[in-house]
Order: sequence, then structure tokens, then C-alpha cells
Amino acid sequence: MATPPAPSSKAGTKGVPREHRRRQMLEAAAEEFGTHGYAAASLPAIAARVGVTKTLLHQYLGTKEDLYVACLVPVGDRLLDAIRTAMGPDGTAPHTPLRVLHGIFAALEGQREAWFVLYDTTLPAGGEAARRASEYRAVIDGLAAGGTADLLRAAGSTDPLDADALKYVWRDLVATLVRWWVKHPEQSPEAMTRRCARLFAAAATLSPGGGPSRP
Repeated sequence: MATPPAPSSKAGTKGVPREHRRRQMLEAAAEEFGTHGYAAASLPAIAARVGVTKTLLHQYLGTKEDLYVACLVPVGDRLLDAIRTAMGPDGTAPHTPLRVLHGIFAALEGQREAWFVLYDTTLPAGGEAARRASEYRAVIDGLAAGGTADLLRAAGSTDPLDADALKYVWRDLVATLVRWWVKHPEQSPEAMTRRCARLFAAAATLSPGGGPSRP
């Protein structure tokens, strides 16, 4: 009687290379965390998306918090790089907000829900996940604060509370636009940027003295 073969160390991976399988797990996890939030996210659901067991998911990426951090870091790095590149080295100009939005949309394309991984309000306080997310948000807020202050100074306002208020408006605006974008998957980053330009132009007409520009 032949001796049965020893179990493969790749059982459950269906022959998929380890790094590719890991990438699939991270993509599935980012969608789950971004859609449902950390607290409601289900590890069995993430494993089912990839076609593996929960045990194998743990073997690859550790605990639920480890998995969240593994999703967060590439998203946070991508967004920071996109925002810094869009802002450029020469300060904020009137066109900068649209450039930043386009950079954000381009960085999130293919994984739009990842924005809400970064801004998840259900993270357990005091944990590594909350700490890392807070660090990314603080840097992004710092960039937004500098940019909005530059725009306000150019418009004649030096009130620091104006800058602080505009920073919060900007953060909520970006989150709202991304949330709308998630619901309209046919919209490309370029189409979203053009849409934002139209919305900004329309909003400008609501301000005192606003109205369509004249030649």
C-alpha cells in the first residue's frame, strides 16, 4: 500500500503564489474595512472573498488589528505621496485644491473604499491601528491646514479660525466626494476632477459679489 503524500504547506492556496495571495487578502480586507468599519468587519467574510479559510488568513497576516494595519499603511503612504506631489514645492495656488483632489482620486482608483480605512471611527482606542491611523490623519491635516491658510491669505484673510474652519470643511468635502464616487464606479478620476471644477465654479457664484466670470 502506497504511503499517502504529506500535506502541502500551501494547502488552501490553490497553487497561487504566496505574495499574490497576500495581495488578494489585503485588497479584500481593505474593501471590507472600508465598507463596514473595523468594528463590524468580518474576518470570515474577508477569507471568503479570497476563497481561503480564516485560519489561513491569520497565518498570512496575523490578528484583525494586524490585518487592518497592513491595509492602512500602503493606503496612507499612497495618499500622502499624492497630496504632497499635488501641492508641490511652491506653495498653494488657486488650482491646487483641484490638483489635490485629482491626486486623491488617482491614488484611490481601484480601491475607493480605502479612504474610509484611514478615517475609521470604530477603531479600538489605544491600539496600534488607532495610533497609526491617527499619525497619517495628523500629517494630512497638517498639509490641509497649510494649504487652506495659504488660500485664505491670498483672499485677504489672516484669521487663524478661518483657516481652522476651512480645514474641517475641506476634510468633510473630500470624504463626501469619495463617498459619492464609490456609488458611481463609472466615474474616472479625471471625470471626478472635472466635476469638482464645475461644482467649485457653481459654489463661487453663491458668495457675495459672486457670479459667472466675464471676459
